[in-house]
Amino acid sequence: MIDFFIPVADWINTAFDAISLSISPTLRTISAFLETIIKGFENILLWPPEVVILVLASILVWRVAGAKLAVFAFLGLLATIGMDVWQETMATVALALSGTLVSLLFAIPLGILASQSNTAERIIRPILDFMQTLPSFVYLIPAVMFFGMGKVAALVATMIFAMPPPVRLTNLGIREVSHEMVEAARSFGSNRWQTLVDVQLPLAMPTIMAGVNQCIMMALSMTVIASMIGAGGLGLVVLRSMQTLDIGMGTVGGLGIVILAIILDRLTESIAGDNRNNR
Repeated sequence: MIDFFIPVADWINTAFDAISLSISPTLRTISAFLETIIKGFENILLWPPEVVILVLASILVWRVAGAKLAVFAFLGLLATIGMDVWQETMATVALALSGTLVSLLFAIPLGILASQSNTAERIIRPILDFMQTLPSFVYLIPAVMFFGMGKVAALVATMIFAMPPPVRLTNLGIREVSHEMVEAARSFGSNRWQTLVDVQLPLAMPTIMAGVNQCIMMALSMTVIASMIGAGGLGLVVLRSMQTLDIGMGTVGGLGIVILAIILDRLTESIAGDNRNNR
């Protein structure tokens, strides 16, 4: 029998303690910024009367994705009002949109970098593999250690969890642009930046939007898990139902999440389809 011990847990805990102490002022700044984002989304969604948001959301969906989805969005959101989970639904939307926005601020540039440099891709790919194979609950630990319990930690965990798909698909979409199109642009005098902005990004937009779609779906799924560290919203409804074995409450929370998932998924699919048709 082999008898030896590798204190990995102790090494990681020591490293986290040292890092958190050294970057504490920066963490406070980041926390304040992220809290401003999520509170801003929540205030926008919860300040007007429910009927105003209901009508505006339906009009937006109708303009982007058509009448059928608009009717579904109206009835689905109306159902959340009837089930008395409107505030929780809007809190979940705020967290999912905040997580998606912050994720894309990092993911799109990283995807572009990976598409322009094989060395960068070789560095980024194993990191993304690690992020996608890591159990989602593990993301909660560093988020809580650095930012404490609450919505900011939930936003950070959501952001990191949702980042890999848009990075991969941005890289893939740009690399799939035909070499002939790139060469044609360069033959007309476009430099590398102009070729990227005017040719590669527009042609890659359907694939990039697929990455945005996946980012939104993963952010929405993480909001349920993040309820364990104070995310609130529909995830908290589901969590409470598990703690109290209340099947009805769990069904209500689950239905709210399904309604949001369908609306957001079809919206981004419609946008991606429009971009594909305009190619």
